[in-house]
Amino acid sequence: MTEKIPTETVGPKGFALGSFELAGAQFPGVVFGNAVVDLRSVLPGVGQIGDLFGSWEAHLDALQAIDPAAVPAHPLQELRVLPPVQPVGTFIAAGANYREHVLEISVAHRLGAEGANESELRAEAAAETDERRRVGDPYVWTGIPSAACGANDDLQLPDVGENVDWELELGVVIGKAAHRVGVAEAMDYVAGYTIVNDITARTLVPRSDIAMMGTDWFRAKNQPTFFPTGPYLVPARFVDDPAKLRIQLSLNGTLMQDAYTDDLLFGIPSLIAYASSVAQLQPGDILLTGSPPGNGSHWGRFLQGGDVMEATISGLGAQRTLVQAPSGKLPSWYADRRPEVAAADGPKQ
Repeated sequence: MTEKIPTETVGPKGFALGSFELAGAQFPGVVFGNAVVDLRSVLPGVGQIGDLFGSWEAHLDALQAIDPAAVPAHPLQELRVLPPVQPVGTFIAAGANYREHVLEISVAHRLGAEGANESELRAEAAAETDERRRVGDPYVWTGIPSAACGANDDLQLPDVGENVDWELELGVVIGKAAHRVGVAEAMDYVAGYTIVNDITARTLVPRSDIAMMGTDWFRAKNQPTFFPTGPYLVPARFVDDPAKLRIQLSLNGTLMQDAYTDDLLFGIPSLIAYASSVAQLQPGDILLTGSPPGNGSHWGRFLQGGDVMEATISGLGAQRTLVQAPSGKLPSWYADRRPEVAAADGPKQ
């Protein structure tokens, strides 16, 4: 169906934080409505958003005491919006973490008993998924900072890799180093929340040339602009319940994803506890919690040059992403080795 999703900038309470560019110069900002105050003018010693994490709550208290009308500000519309946390941290992403999404994929790809009908496939997937939630671990992979772009930046389709797909996700920004954190105290490590669109070149996920290795998330998800992020970091103190946020994405005006963040197999505390049981999470890292149903694989429609994605999560702002067609120039790895490229998923040009 066609439906215009809301384009709210930030919830009515408090403020948001972000990183911005004006006349080629970057600066950290605090966002009050449609006005952006340069943090450097009100918090001496803070040169980027990452500098806030060392005294996170104290910095928020100081910002909350500001009278926005009493300090100089830039109109938001005059600024380029960058990924909100600079420097950009690692993306720590949970896959297959929305229950309904997992069931949708299982039916669409007929993952189950041979000859089973859709109802039977769904029931089988539901039983397996619920058992994984009860006794299993989350599935987590990592994304690199250089793949991030701003909430209104263009998405560049790759010259190698097809069936480029969207997955809108709630991003949880880690506020302090976390290692071997328990579920009970996990939320103490959350600085706030943001929006991330997890882009994937689906044909690059499998490795037909080395099937024993399974999937290749590095090349499928880490290309430049594949993580539209932001526009803002909304502090956790201004988000009443991250499990009750509405998440929506439209493609060329048609609503494709529309769900609430309450269908996670593993909630935010469990994801933090699990990820920190393996790695030491750092301030500024972004934990991606998974994506609800409605991506391109479900609809059988993938991104093309000229497409426009509009996305929002309630209270966290909005993204608008114009999709650019492939450049038509192969990376040298493929161009120089074209006769030797043996993988079935190599360049098609």
